[in-house]
Amino acid sequence: MTARNIVFDMGNVLMTFDGHEFARAFTTNEADAQALYEGLFGRVEWSLLDSGTIDHQTMLRVALAHTPERLHACVRECLARWPEQSRVIEPTNALARRLHEAGWGVYVLSNASDRIEEQLGRAPIFGFLDGLVVSGKERLMKPGCAIFRLLCDRYGLDPATCVFVDDNPDNCEAARVAGMTAFHYTGDIEALEEYLKALG
Repeated sequence: MTARNIVFDMGNVLMTFDGHEFARAFTTNEADAQALYEGLFGRVEWSLLDSGTIDHQTMLRVALAHTPERLHACVRECLARWPEQSRVIEPTNALARRLHEAGWGVYVLSNASDRIEEQLGRAPIFGFLDGLVVSGKERLMKPGCAIFRLLCDRYGLDPATCVFVDDNPDNCEAARVAGMTAFHYTGDIEALEEYLKALG
């Protein structure tokens, strides 16, 4: 069946996600940045935030408990404002626009918290998306197959018509199990474009 829908992951596909970089933006030296990273982005609880299992207030309490007191103001500011440090990945956003203009459906399926619009809302793709499914809102996460089925059921998509693009190979394999075609994106936009052309 001909591909006519593209489903993008967000982090490091459409927008950058680099916890170390974010931590540096809210601290003044590398040692403090590392401590902030380890207390916030580097903890397993960050995945719980993305899964919708905990909220941001709980994440804040966890991070404060695991960072030096002198960094507590940095922790609060970083958790409140880190999406501002996420940068648009222009090549994939431009490709998404070209596909949209060519008649493709354009979707995002992301492991992210319920604050996703603060990050993705700054990307060009946000203005022409046909659908968005976010783990923190649905309480389902990649690489589980259920979140792929949810996307297809919600928007009436045949998985066989969908190409999923993610920087995590495990998530790509889950998409294949769910019946989609998948491309492991490593930053090579030309390889992605060639892959899509080969699909016809």
